[in-house]
Amino acid sequence: MLGVSLSTKFPAIGAISSFARAGVGAIATQARTNPLLAINGLDLLEEGYGAEEALRELLDSDHEPERRQLAVVDARGNSAAHTGAATDPWCGHRTGPGYAVAGNLLVGEETVTAMAGTFEASDGQPLSERLVQALEAGQAAGGDKRGKQSAALYVVSTEPYPYLDLRVDEHPEPVAELRRVYEIAKVEMLPLIEALPTQQRPKVDLGEEIRGTLIPEG
Repeated sequence: MLGVSLSTKFPAIGAISSFARAGVGAIATQARTNPLLAINGLDLLEEGYGAEEALRELLDSDHEPERRQLAVVDARGNSAAHTGAATDPWCGHRTGPGYAVAGNLLVGEETVTAMAGTFEASDGQPLSERLVQALEAGQAAGGDKRGKQSAALYVVSTEPYPYLDLRVDEHPEPVAELRRVYEIAKVEMLPLIEALPTQQRPKVDLGEEIRGTLIPEG
């Protein structure tokens, strides 16, 4: 699986900053956000570029890389990140096997450090859980110095459609609210997602239990 989680003092951040493609990679575009960089980056990864190579191509083609922040993970688990010199402080990133953490306008370095450490320590758990835990650790360490407003979790598995696409677009405690929604989704949504038709299994029987959750008895 591949995915992105994020939170910021800005509404509906999931709509413009989190991108992932099954079997290809995941990219977050931050600071002077440019969704086209993420979309073009996923195309490069799909063409066979590694995370570092794709990041270099994106920055070379950009007209203001000094204001960008990008985090890239490819399907092989390679990671790369960029924090432009003109990005608002505190700003910075961390990379490791299978992950890239980045932030700007943070209270301090401790936010990305906590996120990276938590992600590494959660090895073996489902990716979606690891991503939410990393957000929680970053928020507990201070998060965005301007405050809190939105959060998002976007995860892909094997299909063109998302495995999870959860967004808290405007809330006084967006990370906590994302956790609440995620816990509900694990019980009420993921059984359906895992039973949906796939490219390899186009015909499925949802079963009485799942159909019952979709069409409650009156």
